[in-house]
Amino acid sequence: MAHLIDIPVFDSEKGQLTVVEGLLPGNIKRLYYIDDVPSDAQRGGHRHHKTVQILICIKGSCTVYCDNGIEENNFLLDSKRKGVVVNPEDWHVMENFSEGAILLVIANELYDVNDYIDQSYRERTLF
Repeated sequence: MAHLIDIPVFDSEKGQLTVVEGLLPGNIKRLYYIDDVPSDAQRGGHRHHKTVQILICIKGSCTVYCDNGIEENNFLLDSKRKGVVVNPEDWHVMENFSEGAILLVIANELYDVNDYIDQSYRERTLF
């Protein structure tokens, strides 16, 4: 199941250094960010066959809803010092983006359209 993690931030008189390492299985293969999201819009709305991701709101805030078919959780990301690890089986939706929010996504797989599952667990049980 998706879970919150602490992101190490090292403070000094020269500024801050934020480090993300050793938190994903394998290597980091993809990094992207989501920004300029209207406050009423949702992002995500899928799960994966094999990709593990870390979501970090490096500016502003947003919420992340996750459902692994057994349990559901909502995570508030409002600090660059915390992130959500999203496992392949976790249906995830990001929403409630604050103005100017930037959501950083770090993944252990390259983009592959065949890795995406667009059917939620709720949709699957309706059939």
